[in-house]
Amino acid sequence: MNIKKVIFLFILNVMSLLAVAQSDIRLNNYWVNTQYINPATVYDQYKAVFNMSARKQWAGFPGAPTTFFASGTSYFEKYHTQLGLILVQDQIGYTSTTNVDLTYAYAILFNQDWQLHLGLGGNIQVMNYDLSKVNLSDNNDPGAFDRLKSQTTFNSDIGIEVTNKTFKIGAASQNIFSLFSSVNNQQPNSNFLYGRYRDYSPEMINMGYGICTIQYSNIYQAEFNMTSYFKMPNRSGLEYHPDQFDLGAFYRTGSEAGMIFGFDLSESIHVSYSY
Repeated sequence: MNIKKVIFLFILNVMSLLAVAQSDIRLNNYWVNTQYINPATVYDQYKAVFNMSARKQWAGFPGAPTTFFASGTSYFEKYHTQLGLILVQDQIGYTSTTNVDLTYAYAILFNQDWQLHLGLGGNIQVMNYDLSKVNLSDNNDPGAFDRLKSQTTFNSDIGIEVTNKTFKIGAASQNIFSLFSSVNNQQPNSNFLYGRYRDYSPEMINMGYGICTIQYSNIYQAEFNMTSYFKMPNRSGLEYHPDQFDLGAFYRTGSEAGMIFGFDLSESIHVSYSY
């Protein structure tokens, strides 16, 4: 093996390690839909809930991560059961990851206020590589593509959540099979522990606060979130329409900070943007 091949393989290995550190597939505004991180999240006040999101990182850089999310849930009140589907498509450079996750959650009602939610998810993870985007010093070297073969793997998620109208406390573990074997190097086991408080007072402005600790491979982070929810008076001025728009900020250890803005398009459609 000549020196050029050695240098190329060394750079390829380093880049693959860096890609793992940057491929934590997660939304900034996951508080709006914690089902993305916890299969135990239950929406029992609606028969069906649908969410769609897109995320673009490092805008302006070629090959920057681009991610699309979609989810749907249906709650069956008679059985205290929720079935859900999560679709994720993540593109980083020449690597494409597609996840299809089926979730099951069961709600245990303690009383009129408190509930315990237990959730389990099973997902199919498909990884593909666009070899046309890979530049080699020697295009006749077949060994350079040995690690770039498409693969389909299976994984599982598990979660628990205790909640009432104002509080939400949960824990979740994603990609459990990755704890026992190298199922998918791009998506190692990740763990979340979080708590959330949301005020529902009759005032025009309500506040929400959240804290989440995150373990992703060998990376550990804590996130702090604060959101203001604004109500607008109706035409008569006698009462407020809830959550007409919201404005929030978050900080993650590791010098990451951002803002979130959302508003209602209608009683059943909410749009949000984060930076």
